[in-house]
Amino acid sequence: MQPHKRVTQFILRYLGIGVAVAMVTIWLAPGLLPTERPIVEIHETPLASRVAMVQTATAPISYAEAVMRAAPAVVNIYTAKQVAEPRHPFFDEPMLRRYFGERYDQPRKRLETSLGSGVVISSKGYVLTNNHVIDGADEIQVLLSDGRSAAALIVGSDPETDLAVLRVGLKGLPTVTLGHSQTLRVGDVVLAIGNPFGIGQTVTQGIISATGRSQLGLATIENFIQTDAAINPGNSGGALINGHGEVVGINTAIFSRTGGSLGIGFAIPISLARGVFKGIVEDGRVIRGWIGIQVQSTTPQLATAYGLAASTHGVLIADVQHDGPAARAGLKPGDMLLSINGNPVANIHDLLTVITAQKPGTTIVVSGLHDNGRAFQRRVSIEERPRRL
Repeated sequence: MQPHKRVTQFILRYLGIGVAVAMVTIWLAPGLLPTERPIVEIHETPLASRVAMVQTATAPISYAEAVMRAAPAVVNIYTAKQVAEPRHPFFDEPMLRRYFGERYDQPRKRLETSLGSGVVISSKGYVLTNNHVIDGADEIQVLLSDGRSAAALIVGSDPETDLAVLRVGLKGLPTVTLGHSQTLRVGDVVLAIGNPFGIGQTVTQGIISATGRSQLGLATIENFIQTDAAINPGNSGGALINGHGEVVGINTAIFSRTGGSLGIGFAIPISLARGVFKGIVEDGRVIRGWIGIQVQSTTPQLATAYGLAASTHGVLIADVQHDGPAARAGLKPGDMLLSINGNPVANIHDLLTVITAQKPGTTIVVSGLHDNGRAFQRRVSIEERPRRL
């Protein structure tokens, strides 16, 4: 047999064996063979459902519905006051005063204007804003988003939280829905609505950067929400809303070296603002507890000096008001306060929050250490906090 015929027979024989093995494999175990090409999954929202997503309040691609709920109740506030200009030293010379006459000796006045924002809390005309927006104003004008405007009267103010309540005599006012700032989490989406630089109502978007910010020097009682939503001059007093259009804060201040937004803004939680509003409207003032002490934060070195672990929290009494509640209870400078009513006091913010929340006439139990290391427990009667301490 010729060599090429033997090669052909060899190929055909093993080809037949391969076909036979393949047929047996398909018959006995068809799952061992690939059936089709692999599919790469891509999660894509159908075009038809995108419109529905935009129309839902929780849709991440648009917050138009949330803005529509809150924006009509966010107002622009314009204030004006007469400011006396300092007299030039030139007129202190007796000879010149005699030459120019008395009319040049009178202080000149100029009109100083400023702007801010506010939030209509009640259909009865109550507007919540920052105290620094209207402080010292001779005239206050409120402009609504629908074009109406009216003069506003100051119902009351609370410099300790930098909040104030105005009232306007307009009918059919839109109002906001108040949310719950206690449930806010870092990372929650928020929107700031206000009147930055006086250009008109503007909305900016960001997230909650932090909660419970204090010791910023912005107010006596501080518990700020920090956000990177752009807040600029003129935004003060405006609304910080969540993705459902509920107000969760009152925009108050920015941290900036240039006067513009750097992504660090602060808002007063609506839980705090709600209490201030209620106190001003119902009682004419905000009633807070007070025991008459000045305190400072505890450092690791102070804690060690008192025989405590360096990580121990608490506050040190730096001064005691003469004949105040704390003094009458026997508290002295140098005492370390560690708990109130059995609850640990972590810092100055905790102490101020607990004490100011107490009603005058109630009694609290404070515990801590004297400067000699001896433990103490005292009952302190709460009095009303004096205004503008």
